[in-house]
Amino acid sequence: MLKYQLTHPEILSALASAGHGSQVLIADGNYPFSTGANPHARRVFLNLSPGSVPADQVLAVITDAIAVEAAHVMVPEDGSEPGIFASFRRHLPAGVVLQPMGRFQFYEAARGPDVALVIATGEQRIYANILLTLGVVLTGAS
Repeated sequence: MLKYQLTHPEILSALASAGHGSQVLIADGNYPFSTGANPHARRVFLNLSPGSVPADQVLAVITDAIAVEAAHVMVPEDGSEPGIFASFRRHLPAGVVLQPMGRFQFYEAARGPDVALVIATGEQRIYANILLTLGVVLTGAS
């Protein structure tokens, strides 16, 4: 039986198929899932209803299961910081900082060939999109 929080079989399969440098997009309910991400990425729809499942809850479960090397977020044109970013920071591993991108720059990055998994949430807070780059799991062996 699994010891970590993540039990969703399709997400587990997509993560197991990805590797170092692959990316995972966790997107809010306003995100253009069909046009704003790599068309070859596996898509998992957790957006059963508005507000469920929140993006930061998905992030918490995902980061419990994978190594994260980098995290990019979409920021408003005025440069203000959306409130959900504080929650994103709480769920990221130590040393991983949020790297801001403008909306269209973020869409372009999410369409990239390294995006292996897109998770659609029912998140209603705006700019609640995060693009994770998978890191390396160090085993201690050299």
